[in-house]
Amino acid sequence: MISPLAYVHPDAKIGENVTIEPFAYVEGDVVIGDDCWIGPHAIIYNGARLGKGNKVHPGACIACLPQDLKFAGEETTAVIGDYNDIRECVTISRGTASRGTTIVGNGNLLMAYVHVAHDDVVGSHCVIANRTSLAGEVEVGDWVVIGGHSAVHQWCKIGDHSMIQGGSLVRQDVPPFVTMRETGSYAGINKLGLQRRGFTAEQIEAIHNTCRIIFQSDLNFTNACNEVENTLPQSPERDYILKFVREEDPTAFITVGSVMGVYGQGFDALNKL
Repeated sequence: MISPLAYVHPDAKIGENVTIEPFAYVEGDVVIGDDCWIGPHAIIYNGARLGKGNKVHPGACIACLPQDLKFAGEETTAVIGDYNDIRECVTISRGTASRGTTIVGNGNLLMAYVHVAHDDVVGSHCVIANRTSLAGEVEVGDWVVIGGHSAVHQWCKIGDHSMIQGGSLVRQDVPPFVTMRETGSYAGINKLGLQRRGFTAEQIEAIHNTCRIIFQSDLNFTNACNEVENTLPQSPERDYILKFVREEDPTAFITVGSVMGVYGQGFDALNKL
């Protein structure tokens, strides 16, 4: 149902069973998939590509012009997957010439006033709480939780299954499976989150033991990785973390109380190691 009080450009491609409430605004170069709900006063700008089952709440803006001085009006997109809940006054910018698109995956909850900047990549099943701001070209993995009033510096990468406490200033990459304090320091693994997602006790123990050596010992980058390999049983979780650590610049490696620059490529990759 499209309200007669909404504006929908005739060139917009609207799927089946889509509801567009009064005073919503939809431009022409837009695709909205089946079963979406577009709330009152929501704005869907040119370049928006929405999958199915999304809810866009009042005041939210999708495919806004990038807040980037290098943007020169190039044709870019903001691609939104399926079944996302995009709450009030969320802003999602479209891409720039750098990457060409901003991507939000499936099943995410973006709470009120979240900002997703140009060329960001947000994975699936994330919860990003109120007033969190992601700067440009940030990458967020799957199953990430970011507490409210947090800010993420441009080009940072946040690994899968990580938890960032509210009010955090994220200045560098956050490894997978860990909890980060608001001060930017390592606070242990995200044990509760992993339990909720079906990780076994053995998997969680492997992650804990690996992170304990890497993040909380006095060993340097190379020796910490060697110590993990020499003392801990082989497991997909252990090897997964080591792979990310070794791919990073050693100068970004954490010491006690800081966060290492490591990015998780997805827990599904465990089966490929």
